[in-house]
Amino acid sequence: MKVLLLQDVKNLGKAGDVCEVKDGYGNNFLIAKKFAQLATKEALNKYKAVQKKRAELEAQELAAKQEVAQKLEAITLQIVKKVGANGALFGSITKEEVVEALLGAHALELDKKTLELKTPIKSTGIYEIDVKLGHGVIGVLKIDVIAE
Repeated sequence: MKVLLLQDVKNLGKAGDVCEVKDGYGNNFLIAKKFAQLATKEALNKYKAVQKKRAELEAQELAAKQEVAQKLEAITLQIVKKVGANGALFGSITKEEVVEALLGAHALELDKKTLELKTPIKSTGIYEIDVKLGHGVIGVLKIDVIAE
């Protein structure tokens, strides 16, 4: 019996593989637990169409994320904060403040979890923050902290 694997199955194959298995194993385990389906021409064509559509969507997502990364690299975000007598900030610049300033100034909405601060921002100057957008795309955002 030939089956099309819908999920990875240990010691048999990966999702999308067509495998030859014994009838009992195929019917009673793989098909019953929705790990596989019969490898008919219709099933194979449908699976290939789904995979092609998924690849197109991933390509579109990747292009969108790369476009956002390019926009981020062109931006120098200015954040004004109160400064003490020695030039140090009162508190520090948080990820939430960066996200709010970016949304207000450039209408770009990011999740604060995507920002990666290497060190806390506690003084004025220009800093670079990595923004992990997914699919291996990392953008760099420059922040200019200015004294109020």
